[in-house]
Amino acid sequence: MHLQVGVKVLLKNNEGKFLLICRSAEKYKDVLQKWDIPGGRIDPGKTLIDNLEREVMEETNLRLKNNPRLVGAQDIIPNSEKHVVRLTYIGEAEGELRLSEEHTEFGWFELKELHSMENLDKYLQALLADLEENETDVKSALGAASS
Repeated sequence: MHLQVGVKVLLKNNEGKFLLICRSAEKYKDVLQKWDIPGGRIDPGKTLIDNLEREVMEETNLRLKNNPRLVGAQDIIPNSEKHVVRLTYIGEAEGELRLSEEHTEFGWFELKELHSMENLDKYLQALLADLEENETDVKSALGAASS
């Protein structure tokens, strides 16, 4: 079985909204859930945060600020040949947003909007549900991007 590690980030803006990016149908032909958060697989030998910074820059042209906070870890085992460990952070970024060719559009959404969104990445959906189930107040988990 091949192990991979991925890092993702819920980027929060000054208005308390979170960034979602829409995957390109051409690049991601087999993915039904088009909306996701920035991130991707790590390059071994570099820190998780260095990898997260690289992925955010590549996909959005934004720079992470402060220290993102880890809010979730998930096992993704799509088949008997691959196991992905997905680590999700929450943080803030700065700069002028510009998408890579991997994505076609973006939007900033309130937390309550994320729960009812169609075509949202199923692992992000699961993370949000888990945070709600295991936190007395989900806003405490996602409220402050970098405390």
